[in-house]
Amino acid sequence: MPKQSLAPGVADLAPDDSMLTPYDYVHLGTYLNLLVADVEGTDWREVSRVVLRIDPAQDPQRAWRAYSSHFARATWMIEHGKKHLLEDIPSLH
Repeated sequence: MPKQSLAPGVADLAPDDSMLTPYDYVHLGTYLNLLVADVEGTDWREVSRVVLRIDPAQDPQRAWRAYSSHFARATWMIEHGKKHLLEDIPSLH
């Protein structure tokens, strides 16, 4: 698994592949932060600014596009991607 940065930069659009990508591995923390922010009811603009480091006041369309695609990918990770993550974990036997 690739080494994760504490604050990796984000692309304007998250992947939408049916398999995990290297980008997904690097951004697991980003996805988790998006999901936590959603559960806490944090406004997407604040999430965009803090988590994705895209200022929605400066570029609202880019901020929304990045937020919505990354949130969709985070949701996909919970629904489907976790299976692929578990397959990548070496056996502990």
